Amino acid sequence: MLDELTNDRLSQIGPGTPAGNLFRNYWLPIAGSSEFSMQRPTKRVRILSEDLVLYKDKSGTFGLIGESCAHRRISMYYGIPELNGLRCPYHGWLFDETGRCIEQPAEPEGSTFKDKVRMTAYPVQELGGLLFAYLGESPAPLLPRWDLFTWGDMYRQVGVTVIPCNWLQAMENSIDQTHVEWLHGYYTNYLAELRADASGKEFKPKKVRQHLRIGFDRFEHGIIKRRIEAGGSEQDDDWQIGHPLVFPFILKTGAAHAPSFQIRVPIDDTHTLHFLYKCYRPGVPFPAQDEVPIYDLPWQKEDGDAIVDFTLAQDMMAWITQGAIASRELESLGQADTGIILYRQLLEEQLDLVEAGKDPINVFRNPSENELLLLPQEKVKHGSNEWGRRSGEGDSLSNYLPRPDFLDEIFDQTLAKEKSGETVLADNDTTLSGAVARDVALKK
Repeated sequence: MLDELTNDRLSQIGPGTPAGNLFRNYWLPIAGSSEFSMQRPTKRVRILSEDLVLYKDKSGTFGLIGESCAHRRISMYYGIPELNGLRCPYHGWLFDETGRCIEQPAEPEGSTFKDKVRMTAYPVQELGGLLFAYLGESPAPLLPRWDLFTWGDMYRQVGVTVIPCNWLQAMENSIDQTHVEWLHGYYTNYLAELRADASGKEFKPKKVRQHLRIGFDRFEHGIIKRRIEAGGSEQDDDWQIGHPLVFPFILKTGAAHAPSFQIRVPIDDTHTLHFLYKCYRPGVPFPAQDEVPIYDLPWQKEDGDAIVDFTLAQDMMAWITQGAIASRELESLGQADTGIILYRQLLEEQLDLVEAGKDPINVFRNPSENELLLLPQEKVKHGSNEWGRRSGEGDSLSNYLPRPDFLDEIFDQTLAKEKSGETVLADNDTTLSGAVARDVALKK
């Protein structure tokens, strides 16, 4: 458990707070580039408790500026995109992507008043179909080129959710191993049994693989999670390789052929912008993707209850029902919660670094170290080499994030190559070498 002051220190992200200052060291995803067009050139963005407007001007440049015009405070959401910025519709003042006022049509010719006017503005970069903003002090670090944002021969799609709770609840879920067998196993079977009973159909429970052992390792980018499940061993990818929590706000999950990032960006203390960055990587030549589609991914039904018919929705239910900000002073942590304790320790450590004027981890300034940032990923997941390959597998996520039919044909090519003895995706090297694992043997 945490005392209330420590809970506030780790979770609150407003201006001047320790965690808020931490997040201002990172490039944060705020939207998808495919959301913008001539018909929709602006979007309201609230991030780290700041209200902003993201826009695309007629030259194709993206800008992120304060929502209220520096003149008479009208919303720039209704601004007019020009070749070199966004024009306020009220009196025509024009601002470029740096927040500089470059035109004031009603002012006298030769006036230098515009040179004294600036708006809040933050740099924006595009990578992997997402738009990232940096809200910190200059000089800005490099935008990290994590593997899923950078690789070719992949199909990408993104589901976006505004979640009414604090960001830290989502991140702590990412390092909570044993909830997988209960929330996504037993609970899923319980829901399936209810549906079967209501429809008069036979109930066929899915196999739930119990955890026998879990482990956690600090590595250069965060924490690697490991598990051994019933029927498994230390030779499994789930233990030898594992998958990472990328500090402070990304989880890499899925498997090598169907990897995903779950990205959690604080909107304010009680809301989180969640991106499911879902990828398909067949390991064979793949047609270039024109744009990355963005979908609204709901967490709530029309009657107000949480959606619980797919894995991520079940997670969201768990985060949200802890409250707007979890009361960690009331919790009771056991041995199986070692990963949560480890993440909190890492978070405290990085907050201390920022307060000392140093860069936290995953802030990159050397281009040679940022060409391609590879992250570990299991190839065989939960005992299956087919994870995410075929349509119709898994839960009802595809109802909200539709998987293109052509992927089945491409994965057929993958299967044919594997049957002929070819290696389609190279196996990952073990991540255990030199690691000091925090193992937890679970009683079953």
